[in-house]
Formats: sequence, C-alpha cells, structure tokens
Amino acid sequence: MELPRNHPTSGDGHEASSSRRENKKFQRHTIEQIQRLEENCTHPDDDQREQLCRELGLDANQITFWFQNKRTQNKIQNERAENIALHQLNEKEERQLNIQRLRQENAYLKQEHDKVASSLLSKYKGKPLSHIKSLAPVVGSLQNLSPGCSLNHVIVRSPPLRLNLTNTAIACQLNENVQMEKALMKDIAASAMEELIELFQIDKPVWMKSPTDGRYLLNRDNYDKMFPKANHFRNSCARVESSKNSGVVHISAAYLVDMFLDFNKWEDLFPTIITKARTIEVLESGMIGNRSGCLQLMYEEMHILSPLVLPRDFYFLRHCQQIELGTWIITDVSYNFAKGSFARQPRSWRLPSGCMIEDMHNGYSKITWIEHMAVDDKTQTHWLYRDLICRSVAYGAERWIVTLQKMCERFHCLMNGCVFGGVVTLPEGKRSLMKLSQRMVKNFCGMLSMAGNLDLPQLSEVDNTGIQVSVHTSTEIGQPHGTIVSVATSLWLPLSTQMIFNFFKDEKTRVQWDVLSNGNPVHEIAYISTGTHPENRISIIRPFTPTEDNMLILQECYIDPLGSFIIYAPVDMQILNVAVSGEDSSNMSILPSGFMISSDGRPEMGGARGSLLTVAFHILVSSPTTSKKMNKELVATVNTLISSNVEKIKVALNCSGLD
Repeated sequence: MELPRNHPTSGDGHEASSSRRENKKFQRHTIEQIQRLEENCTHPDDDQREQLCRELGLDANQITFWFQNKRTQNKIQNERAENIALHQLNEKEERQLNIQRLRQENAYLKQEHDKVASSLLSKYKGKPLSHIKSLAPVVGSLQNLSPGCSLNHVIVRSPPLRLNLTNTAIACQLNENVQMEKALMKDIAASAMEELIELFQIDKPVWMKSPTDGRYLLNRDNYDKMFPKANHFRNSCARVESSKNSGVVHISAAYLVDMFLDFNKWEDLFPTIITKARTIEVLESGMIGNRSGCLQLMYEEMHILSPLVLPRDFYFLRHCQQIELGTWIITDVSYNFAKGSFARQPRSWRLPSGCMIEDMHNGYSKITWIEHMAVDDKTQTHWLYRDLICRSVAYGAERWIVTLQKMCERFHCLMNGCVFGGVVTLPEGKRSLMKLSQRMVKNFCGMLSMAGNLDLPQLSEVDNTGIQVSVHTSTEIGQPHGTIVSVATSLWLPLSTQMIFNFFKDEKTRVQWDVLSNGNPVHEIAYISTGTHPENRISIIRPFTPTEDNMLILQECYIDPLGSFIIYAPVDMQILNVAVSGEDSSNMSILPSGFMISSDGRPEMGGARGSLLTVAFHILVSSPTTSKKMNKELVATVNTLISSNVEKIKVALNCSGLD
C-alpha cells in the first residue's frame, strides 16, 4: 500500500534527498504503529480508525484497506499451513493402509506356503537319504534363517500360485521372503520411532493431566488426529491404556541402554513386572559404542503379580536411536509374529511406547517413559484390580520408573559399598547373598502367573474364594527338584500399604502369620541395605524353633510409593553359610513364599480407598501327585493352609469382618 508523503520536496538535491529519508523514516514508523495495533485488534472500529487517521495522516480508506489486506494475507498463510499438515496426515494414513494391505497379503501367502511345504515333506517322507539330498538347497536356506525368523508375514508381489517349485527356486524365494519381512519390520520400527520422538517433544494438546491424580494421559481425540491408525481390536471390550512419567535413576545412560538391549538384564531390571523375556532375532546390532540403530525382535510376558489377573504377552520390535550426544530413545512396538498352527490372536497390543534416556554426566540419568497399549479385555478384569489396571496404574509409566529406580539403587549397592552387618562381613559374601535374594524374588514373581492350573471339579468351589492352585514339576537349576504346589489369593483391605507392610515387617507380629516360625519369636541376625529407604533390605532371620536348629529364613523387603513386597524362603544354615562366605550361589535351591502389597488404584474422590494384598505359598511335595484322589487331597490341604493364614492376618489387622 502506498503511504502519503507529507513533506514537500524542493528543487535542491540535498533537500530532496533529506526529504526522502525523512519520508521513509515516517513510513517505517507508521507501519510499526499499525502492526502494534494489529497484535491487539484485527478489526478496528470507527473510533480506532479515526484515531489512526489523525496520528498517521492517512485517510479512512487507506486504514481500511491495510487491515483488509493483512487479514487476507494471514488467511492465505493459515490455509497453506493447514494444507501442509493435511498432506502429511494423508501420507501417514496411506502408509498405515499399505502396511495393513501387505499384512493381509502375507497371511494369504502363509497359507499357500504351508500347502507347498506339506506337499514337499509328504513326497519325501520315508524315502532313503539319497532321495532327500535333492532337498539340500532348501534345507540350507532354512538353516541360514535365525532361530526366531518368521515366514508368516512375508510379502511377495506375484501371486503365490505361480511359484516355481524347483529346489533352487524355493530356496531363493524363501530368502527373498525373509529379506522383505525384515524390510517390513524396519519400516514399522522407524515409524514407531518417529511417533515416539514427537510424543516426547510435545506436551499439549496430546498430553493432559488426569484431574484425579495429576498423572499424564493421552488426549485420545488429539492423538488420533496427529497419529491416525486402524484400531487393532474392533470389539466393544477393547480399551486403550496410556501414561507418561519421568524420574532420575542412579546409573549412566550408556550402561542402561546396553541393559535394555540384553533380554537377560532387561528381565532382571523389572522382576516385579516382567516374568519372561527373550530376544527372537537381532535385525541390526547398532553402532559400536552407542548402540544407535539397534533393532531387535523380542518377546515378553508381563504380570502384575496376582493370580486373579491374566498375564500379558506379545512379540515386539525394540529400536534404539541416539538422537543427540548423551541422549537415546528406545522404542517398543508390537509385531504380529505368529507361529504357524500355534498362532493365536494376542490380547494386548503395544502401540509405540518406550523411554528417552538422558545422561546427566554424574553417574545418573534422567528417564522419561511413555506407555501406550491396546487391550482386548474379553475376559473382564477381576473387580479387585479393575481400577488399578484400567486407570493405567498397574502397567503405567510410573510403575516402570519407580521399579527402575529401585533396581538401580540395588545394583549400585551390589557394585559399591552399602550398609550391611551381622554375620555378613565380606563384600564377596554380600554380593553372593544379594544375587541369591534377587533370584528368590524373581522366582516368586514368576510363579504367580500360576502356569499349570489344576483342572479339577473341586477347584470351582475353591475359585469362588479367590484362591488359585497350580502344580508343576521343577527340574530347573536353583529350584528344588520335584513337584511344586503354588497356592495364592488376593484380597482388598481398608488399610494403607504402609500399615500392611509394617505389620509383616515387624518381628513381634510375625508369629501371627508365619508358619515357618511355628508360633515362636524370630530375630534378625544379619541384613544388607538395598537402597536409600531404611526398610529396603535383605535379612537373615533365625526362628527360635527347637526342632529346626539348622533352618534360617532369607527375606527381602521393599517399599515404594506404589506398593511393597515381603518375600522369604527357608534356607539350610550350611547352604547359607556358603553364600555368606562369598561362594557362588547360582546353584543353591530356594523356594520362596511371600506377600505383594499395592494400592487399589482408586481415585481419592472415589470413595473408600485401601490396598490389595496377594498371599502366595510355594510348597515342595514329597511325592508326585498323579492320581485324582491325591490331587483332591492336595487341593484341600493347601486351600486350608492359605485360608487359615489369611484369616489370621485379617484378625491381626482388625479386618476379620470383611468378605
């Protein structure tokens, strides 16, 4: 827009030049005044326009045209930005649709592949070795596959029925299928990494605070607009859990990244969440020194440690990327890794989840965790655990962070100095005892998934009381060999987790519930601190039982804001002395029992709040239980044992009136 020149010009060149400079200065001043007004008012009224006319020496039409032109420019810019965003959104949708279409093609190809394989095997079944040698190219190609490699999702552009079924062609086709499946997995992992990076970088409008407890949850509407994808579960029982949390842990970032990418260490870091884990295949090992680019296909089973709740298990891709010096992002996303005729539809599906690890350069790291999971809850969650699970607490980001903090503290005590006393005097003895106790906790948590439930009619009555019984034969190193009976139950108590923990931790009240002490007092003769909280410790306890002079109790206690546990096991004094002296404790047999305590997950405004208590015993049976009669007697015995124990606990806590 041409602004008026209010200063007259003269014939003198010097005066004309000076006048032009003044005029330009005046124009800039005028534009700045109008722009300042635009920040507060895009549609000036009559009074404002008249004021501008007086101050700037412009007529009313010039003022009107200026604001009209500016609004038009803003509109064009906004529309251009919206078009770019929509274009990006369409590209993401198209990518997801392509992936879905390819998975359907893979399922069809799997059926055709199974037919070909079945026909080929039947042709050579029972034939001498010389006839089978012609299959060498096929066998060789299969042997080159990794142990967990799947052909269930392979992609072939040409129709499967046109495959050339010569030996060489089959070998080449299988190799091509494997490579295409790997390419698909890399694409899925890269897409998940992109999404997770965005989720870490933005707050509103994707994340919102829960009004009941202040936890961060995903805003579903805004999330779906930014990251559109097909729903994995389409029935009415499906739901989505999401959460975000952060914290500081006592471990360096690089070391923590290595632990996350080693399934054995990953399993040990979260013994109260993960009951099983393994690496199926390493697709990319990552860069030496920082593991950036590492991609693995993994499997894990998660459990919140109650027999009333089914465990969750899934295959997933784990992708590690160093986004800047000292900062890594590790992304997990489910992958449909079925296994032929044993394939089943998973009940849980991990949407892009994971953590950002930032090195603080002082031996500590900052962890920001995101959990995002779709759940097909066909078997409705038990009412005791509904709030804890459905409100994204049981498997939420906060639980992962708190557990990691605890285990890093424990690891620091294992590798460095910590408080220990009593009969434990050697650092080697401390480390051996801590490893034995860690295995005790891990075994206890693993048994609570109650694999091997008895299929007996009388159990229907037992189930009504909330008691679960499981029997399995143990041949594993570190467990007593023979038939092990696991019996467990969970109940709600109108008490805080701290109050219940104090009851079980107190030596004076132990006689009210501990069958090992046989009603006699006990005394802690040694302990090892496992963290900053004074109650987090490993103890050696001597029960004053005249007939069991050689029996001691190994116990580990732990408490955090979300809950606590007390896990213990009887140990022969001679075996424990070997561990205390610093000998390797990995082969020592141990059979734990104990208690898991957690909040009930109810919001503060949701009425009565309390705690959830799981009681579990693991018992070695002297003889195998093969007959139904023996099983029936066994169930009756363990049912009586745990029922009477739970009733004693209720009486001691003044909760005997509860159902």
